Amino acid sequence: MKDGTLSYNLNSIKKKIRKYAVECRRDPDEIQLVAVSKNHTVEAINQAMESGQYSFGENRVQELLEKAGKISQNIEWHMIGHLQTNKVKVAVKHCKLIHSVDSLKLLRKINETAHSLNKVQSILIQTNISGESTKYGFTQDELIDNIPEILNLPHINWIGLMTMAPHSASINDIRHVFRSLRLLRDKISDSYYIPLPELSMGMTNDFKIAIEEGSTIVRIGSAIFGIRG
Repeated sequence: MKDGTLSYNLNSIKKKIRKYAVECRRDPDEIQLVAVSKNHTVEAINQAMESGQYSFGENRVQELLEKAGKISQNIEWHMIGHLQTNKVKVAVKHCKLIHSVDSLKLLRKINETAHSLNKVQSILIQTNISGESTKYGFTQDELIDNIPEILNLPHINWIGLMTMAPHSASINDIRHVFRSLRLLRDKISDSYYIPLPELSMGMTNDFKIAIEEGSTIVRIGSAIFGIRG
């Protein structure tokens, strides 16, 4: 990517986030941009940081670990891809937020690992709203059934939900998925009297709809870094 292009792309996305938020009468400051840096270089991340971006999302633990070892500045890592239980320690050690907690087994492992590291790990529960067999995540019923155990894990700070819209879906289908996640969050929050402020939904092609439906974290990669790998 040519010098200046990444900065331009990043600023353009931030302006769009603010524009879309204002259009639906939301506070733009309540929406966090996570720049998805998977398959991109440390140099690209450094360029983004020079433009004021410090939250980055990675899909693979090994790639995150390699990058974390090369970047000395303060950075906020987000694990957004499927996380295997045998790689939890690296994720808990380095990540401010794990978005992709998609099973009770993984949740228990994160709790155990966070305890060993003397940490309370912030997490989102990945929810498979669309019901696609190719997507990870709790079904809505599974999530509701397991809430009592989730709330009893002392080293877990559960702060919201995450989902992904179906590929090649219509705007109405995408909107339905995002709205359903928000309504599920509201139902759980009201029923259990717990704050779940974060909704991680929306990527490069659908973050406008996500913002309209209440997203507080958008995960954007190719619109910032371009397509690679």
